[in-house]
Amino acid sequence: MIKYFLSIFISLLFFNQTLAKDISIKENIDLLFFCNLEKKIIKNSMYNYRTFLAEELSSEKLIKLKIKSEQPDYLSIEGLSKFFSQPSIVLNVKVVSKDVVLFKSIDQKNNYSESGIITKKTGELIHEITKNIKSNNLEKYISIYKCTQH
Repeated sequence: MIKYFLSIFISLLFFNQTLAKDISIKENIDLLFFCNLEKKIIKNSMYNYRTFLAEELSSEKLIKLKIKSEQPDYLSIEGLSKFFSQPSIVLNVKVVSKDVVLFKSIDQKNNYSESGIITKKTGELIHEITKNIKSNNLEKYISIYKCTQH
């Protein structure tokens, strides 16, 4: 299980660096997932990539995630965060294939970003939030979920 997380995390980092503003919607999908938080990794002024298990956290343990895509370039993500639920949000990276859905967006000030990757077969979801990108007080919150498709 850990090797899957590492491979997905490395893929997410690779895609974040190399596929900025990339769009590749290869499938029309309409999926609903129920996701349980497994762990969260926090890097901020208090923690330097410290891992917390779901039992140690009081928030966001279960989410209802709706993913819809239509070829050639439509992708919507609902339920993951308030940021992605905004109607005006533009996804800079949208990749939908047979196995994976990858997405990323950056706010207009380029100081906040969110990205995620979910494997449709295994239901593993990694959601990354980066705050204060332009400052010395960069914060990262990486949540790892196990999802079941409904």
